[in-house]
Amino acid sequence: MAKELISLQYLRPPLHITRQFLSLTSPPSTLILRPKPPQNPIFIRTSSHRSKTSHDDDGVPADDVKTLAKFKSRHNFIRVIEVSRKTNHPLAGSRLLLLDNPGNIHSISFLLKTLTDSYFDVFATLPPIIPPGPIGILGFGAGSTARLILELYPPDFTVHGWELDPSVIDVGREFFGISKLEREHKDRIFINIGDALNASLKTGFSGILVDLFSKGSVIKELQDPKVWEDLKSRLRKRGRIMVNVGGNCVEAEDSERDGGLVMEETLKAMSHVFGDKLFVLTLGNGNDSSVALTGDLPDLDAWKKRLPRSELRSYVDMWVPYREHSSRH
Repeated sequence: MAKELISLQYLRPPLHITRQFLSLTSPPSTLILRPKPPQNPIFIRTSSHRSKTSHDDDGVPADDVKTLAKFKSRHNFIRVIEVSRKTNHPLAGSRLLLLDNPGNIHSISFLLKTLTDSYFDVFATLPPIIPPGPIGILGFGAGSTARLILELYPPDFTVHGWELDPSVIDVGREFFGISKLEREHKDRIFINIGDALNASLKTGFSGILVDLFSKGSVIKELQDPKVWEDLKSRLRKRGRIMVNVGGNCVEAEDSERDGGLVMEETLKAMSHVFGDKLFVLTLGNGNDSSVALTGDLPDLDAWKKRLPRSELRSYVDMWVPYREHSSRH
């Protein structure tokens, strides 16, 4: 399950979307949207009061945010919100899927553009450096990653997604265009309901994208090297795994699950399995979330040339060896 994390937290007077709880005791006049793993954290403020952050200029009036769905499923507290196209904000014209009590953002979809300016775009750089074939998405959410792959790449790549909560898929079909993807790419997208760690194909995966969070934290299983051994065994020859490992920006329900420490524990577990063939890309100002990549570092120039959108090329130069990353933390 899980995904992109943004939680909603009301600071008096603004509403702050990070990984914390959504408190409705005193509705604020502005909404602070901070997509957890995106490249640039996003905040919202009121015109009369600014929260004490370095992102004061990213305010979005609460009047420009509409709730489209709000209910509890067996696994999640699910909310879908829409940000007005008229507002002056990076999330203008987007729909967001919020899960868990903290209100984490697990999917982003824009009406008028494909790219998301978040870690989903980093995930979209994987196909050029893996063999053509099936890509497993562990933690499907409302299909943000699947949409990018299906719309940007040729039929040589198929998407096989796993999501624990069927209600999340239902919401994705109703509000995030999954139904349209299934109609237009019926031979390329396959959605499975169940534990993503049990995901497998007889032919193996060309690539695996891992985006598994629970209660605002990277799931505990991903701090176990045995899990990474298992996932590695499901890859085809020259296959790779790309992972949203969270970071300091992640605020879990459990205060003991510090985002930065969980990220380092996850990377350490991966390093036991992949050794020097592990690279890390950190988004934002260095204190935001990170993405991990397995395998030898590809030829960067060739990788850039094979990317379908020029906006994706900047990510290619951001990868550093895990050992270099760990020496900085």
